Amino acid sequence: MALRMLGTLVGWWMYELTNAPFAIGLIGLAEVVPALSLALYAGHVIDISEKKSLLLKGTFTYFLCAAVLLFLSTRYFGSHSTKAVIVGGIYTIIFITGIARSFSGPVFSAILGQMMPRQILPNAITWNQGAFLSASVIGHATAGFCIAYFKNTGTLLVIVCLLALALIMLLQLQPKPAAAATGAKRTWESVKEGLNFVFSTKEVLGALSLDLFAVLFGGAVAMVPVYARDILHVGPIGFGWLNGAADIGSIIVVITLAIFPLRTKQGQRLLYVVAGFGMCIIVFALSKIFWISFAALLISGFLDGISMLVRGTIVQLKTPDEMRGRVMSVNSMFINSSNELGQFESGLMAKLLGVVPSVVFGGTMTILVVITTWFKAPALRKMEY
Repeated sequence: MALRMLGTLVGWWMYELTNAPFAIGLIGLAEVVPALSLALYAGHVIDISEKKSLLLKGTFTYFLCAAVLLFLSTRYFGSHSTKAVIVGGIYTIIFITGIARSFSGPVFSAILGQMMPRQILPNAITWNQGAFLSASVIGHATAGFCIAYFKNTGTLLVIVCLLALALIMLLQLQPKPAAAATGAKRTWESVKEGLNFVFSTKEVLGALSLDLFAVLFGGAVAMVPVYARDILHVGPIGFGWLNGAADIGSIIVVITLAIFPLRTKQGQRLLYVVAGFGMCIIVFALSKIFWISFAALLISGFLDGISMLVRGTIVQLKTPDEMRGRVMSVNSMFINSSNELGQFESGLMAKLLGVVPSVVFGGTMTILVVITTWFKAPALRKMEY
C-alpha cells in the first residue's frame, strides 16, 4: 500500500513541478535502469541467502527513501532550494528505490514459492495476488485523497508510517534459508543457469514475453496525471480513483477466480485477455468523459488480473525451489521493469505524438503483440495446468 501511494504521489508531484508529461516518463527510467542492471545478480544473491533478512533490508531502504522525499517536500526545503534541485532529488531517490526493488521484488515471490506446498500453490498465488491488489487499490485511492486534503508532505508522512508498520510486520516472519548450496557455483555460472532455464521453458518464456510487451506498450496509467488534470478535469480525488480503477477490476477477478478457478485453456485465455486489455487502453485514450475512462481502466484491470494469475501460476509451477531467486529475478526483468519502461515509453511518445495519440499507439501495439504471439508461441497458446 505504501509503495503504491508513493508511486502515485511522485507522478502527481513531478507533474506539478514540471508540467511536462515527459518528466513523468523519466521517473520510470530512473527506477528501471538500476532494477534491470542488478536483476540477474540479485537473483543469484537471493538463491544463496537467507531471504527474510534481504526482505527487511529492502523494506528499510524504501523507508529511508520515503523519509528523504518527505524532507524534500517540506516548506523549509522548498524555501531554500529551486524546483530543479527538488526534481533532481526525486529522480535520485527513485534511482535508489530501483536498486532496492531489484532484490526485494523477486524475494517476495521466492518466499511464497518456498513456503507453500506445490499442490496448493496455485490457490496461494491467487490469494497472494488478492492481498497485493487490495493494498494496491487502497494505496492508489488513498494517495489521491491524501494529496487533496494533506498535500504532498502529509501524504509522504502517511507513507513513512506505513513503511514503518510493514517493517514491524515483516520482522514476525520465520527465517527462510537458501534452498540449495548455489553458492558453490561462480556468480556468472549461477546466473547463466537461471537464464537457460527461462529460455528453454517455452511456456514460461512465452508468458513473460507477452506480458513484457503488453505492459511496455499499454502503460496508459503513466499518463493518468495528465488526463486527470488537463483532459478530464477531475483533480486529485479523480486522479486517485483513476489510478485505482485497474486494481479494483483486478481485485474483482482475483476473488472470482479464487472461488471459481480457471480449469482449462489457460494459455489461450491469457492471449484473449491481453488483447482485451489493449482495446481498453484505446477506449481510455479517446474518452473525455470521466465515467467512461474509469470503466475502461476498471475492465483493463479485470483482464490484467486474469493475465497476472495465469502468468504467475505458470512461472511458479515450472520453477524448482533452488532456482526461484534467479527465475523470479528474470521474471522481474520481464514484468516488473516493463512497468517503468512502459512509463518511459508513454512519456517519450507523449512528447513526440501528443498525449492522446501516444496512448492510442500503446493500445494498438499491445493488440499487435498478441496477434504475433498467437502465431509465434503455440506452446503458450496450448498451455494448460
